[in-house]
Amino acid sequence: MATAETAEAAETTEAAGTTETAEAAGPTAGVSWAGLMVDCPDAKALAEFYGELTGWGVGGADENGAWAYLTPPGTEIMIGFQRVDGYQPPRWPDQDGPQQFHLDFRVPDLAATLELADRLGATQPDFQPGGDRWRVLLDPAGHPFCLCPAAAWS
Repeated sequence: MATAETAEAAETTEAAGTTETAEAAGPTAGVSWAGLMVDCPDAKALAEFYGELTGWGVGGADENGAWAYLTPPGTEIMIGFQRVDGYQPPRWPDQDGPQQFHLDFRVPDLAATLELADRLGATQPDFQPGGDRWRVLLDPAGHPFCLCPAAAWS
């Protein structure tokens, strides 16, 4: 038979998306992923690049290019950009200057999205490990990112 105490102990940590009890979850109860920050030479410019590429637009930006962010529709997750003085881009595929991270985007039309990315200032390196399954590009600040046809994910 459940008592008020056992019912309270059995409360789930809905914010964490688990069925653990609040007591069992401890100090991480309610922790969720907020986003990813990307170092770059001009945060506003890079946010505008990705905002155009994805169609998400720029959610906010400092006019001086110090910070900016995007928020994909239907989420509270952010992709943030922050200016770093003396920024040194990764060198794809050379791991002496490692890529640090990369973004993957699922796209409905690879050719059309490649054309858009090119117009926005992306470049395609010669090394393409995905063959026809996906394309690696470099954003205007030199970060690698991938365009993946939806069929490649299924």
